[in-house]
Amino acid sequence: MLALRDFWRRHRRKGLVTLGVCGSGYLLYKLYVAHRRRLIELDLLLEGEKETDEIIRNQQQAHFGNIQRIADSTTLPYAMHYLQSRISEELDPSYFTERLMQAKGESNTLTSLEKLELWDRLKILSFTRLVSSIWAMTSLCLYIRVQVNILGRHLYIDLARDLGSSHLLDEGDPFDRHSQKEFLSTADFLANHGIFTLIPIMQTAVTEVLKGKHLRDPFNTSILRESLVQILDTFMNIEGPNRWISYVLPENAISYKHLTATSSNIEDEAALCPDISKLDQLMEETRNVLSSTGFRNIMEISLKSVVDALTEEFAVQSSGISSGVPLAKLLPLVAQMGPTLLEDTSGNRFVKMIGALHEIRETVHIDPKRERIEIRIRGECSKSPSGMSFPFTRLWICTQLNTRMTSLK
Repeated sequence: MLALRDFWRRHRRKGLVTLGVCGSGYLLYKLYVAHRRRLIELDLLLEGEKETDEIIRNQQQAHFGNIQRIADSTTLPYAMHYLQSRISEELDPSYFTERLMQAKGESNTLTSLEKLELWDRLKILSFTRLVSSIWAMTSLCLYIRVQVNILGRHLYIDLARDLGSSHLLDEGDPFDRHSQKEFLSTADFLANHGIFTLIPIMQTAVTEVLKGKHLRDPFNTSILRESLVQILDTFMNIEGPNRWISYVLPENAISYKHLTATSSNIEDEAALCPDISKLDQLMEETRNVLSSTGFRNIMEISLKSVVDALTEEFAVQSSGISSGVPLAKLLPLVAQMGPTLLEDTSGNRFVKMIGALHEIRETVHIDPKRERIEIRIRGECSKSPSGMSFPFTRLWICTQLNTRMTSLK
């Protein structure tokens, strides 16, 4: 025992150093093992998230297609049908064509000045009919896509709230089916109300652009395209850059309910719209999107794409337009082409062309309350303000969102 104590006394320092080195080495080894384990777990987690993200991307593509079908197979066809009827009724060239045909058979019926006036009015009406159809079809297609995606955003929030996501509890009460359907029905506002304000403004733009173009002036595809683009640009800037929004979107929910209410219940404002605040919120969010610079750029790109495709159609149907034909000979085709833009959406190549534009697939931000919720025009599932960290939860929400959007049909 004494020898052991004597040995420890003589080698205590070395022993402590050795123990310290061994202990430090063991601690470093344990830290290394723990670090390696965390790296392996992180690699496995990242690999799992990549697989999950791939599943989510596939699910979102299915969601894109579903939203596209909902927009193109339900609201859009009915709205386009009403729009075609309104434009055909309000801009019917038959009166002028019949008068001119009668004058052609009976040379003394009209004076030269009266004939010239009829031709000039036919020119303005024909181009107003065509450009109104171009603008109405394009704006309606884009408006409905914005509608469905705003609804998709709110359905996303409702589903996330159902999962107990605390960061979404301050988003307000869920939107019931009545509010959702009321909001979707505003797609008919352009055909039932806005078109009557749109046509006189469009006619003003047409008159301004075509005032220097005479009936005998040669028109080719480039002149036609330039004229259509100028008319659209003039129209979009008459009375301010955002005046056009009032043609597709009611001023507010209560004014819209008064427009659509029957005379029997128009005095009872409470009965008019029990969910007036919810409908008003949806309409305000839509207005914020439509008035954004990004949406206006998309609108301009879409309009020019339709004009380009329409110009090609003119070249096919009028053999002489490539080299130039008198404007008077082009007017019947101009008047005829307008309603074709608003025909059956299932086979309407202009509607399909708008939906296929790359810019329409780009991300836009709908941020009326700075909620920083990302939304895609074609209906991609949104990301919550804080970014949901559970991929499978997001996948489940995407699936449920598809189901709920389909139920609104």
